[in-house]
Amino acid sequence: MINDKLKINEAANYLGISIDTLRRWDDKGKLKSLRASQGDHRYYSLSQLEEFLTSSCVSLVLKWTRDNIGAEPNDIFYCSDSSVFQGRLYKLRKALSGNKEIESFFSLLISVVGEIGDNSFGHNLGNWPDVIGIFFAYDIKKKVIVLADRGRGIFKTLKRVKPELQNDEEALKVAFTEILSGRAPESRGNGLKYVKSIIEKNPLSLFFQSGEAELNLSQNISALKIKKAKQPIQGCLAIIRF
Repeated sequence: MINDKLKINEAANYLGISIDTLRRWDDKGKLKSLRASQGDHRYYSLSQLEEFLTSSCVSLVLKWTRDNIGAEPNDIFYCSDSSVFQGRLYKLRKALSGNKEIESFFSLLISVVGEIGDNSFGHNLGNWPDVIGIFFAYDIKKKVIVLADRGRGIFKTLKRVKPELQNDEEALKVAFTEILSGRAPESRGNGLKYVKSIIEKNPLSLFFQSGEAELNLSQNISALKIKKAKQPIQGCLAIIRF
């Protein structure tokens, strides 16, 4: 790194892509390098790369949850434990505070994000299949927040206390509609029921997937439309738009 600028090989490594791919992106204008003229070396600022990643957070989280082999996401998205997540959630709260467009439901939005993130840690503790922790990112300009884990998923979580569940779709319905008892493995369902109640009453939308099942929620629509996902994931994925 030279004067806070990354060489092209350093930038490619930071983004997790090849140098050739980064060159193509530069030539096509997808991610322009910082150089005075065509013949100069290509450099990238760290803030430039972070902004690029943030603007691509939806596609990045989809890829992360769908990969067969798990790997820790980029540091700017990775919450390795609950304390890191709470710190990032506080930063989101600060970034959104004072936004007049969401003033009426600001605290509810933060509580929804906190509920989903906390569930990932609470119900995978000691049972993470591969990557420990969650992917948490947001793009305030695009009004989108994403959270994901590569954990056990809702089906395996709830089947421990509802052995009659047959698949991800049934489990997702239970999680968002049924009030379960207070025993630890079941509280995820109650948390998602709370999330549903908030989404229904506010100008928010939620895409949620666990395993092979997915659903969409939005304001004033209480009926759940759960369907089989085109591509399964490991764990859970939430995309919130506000």
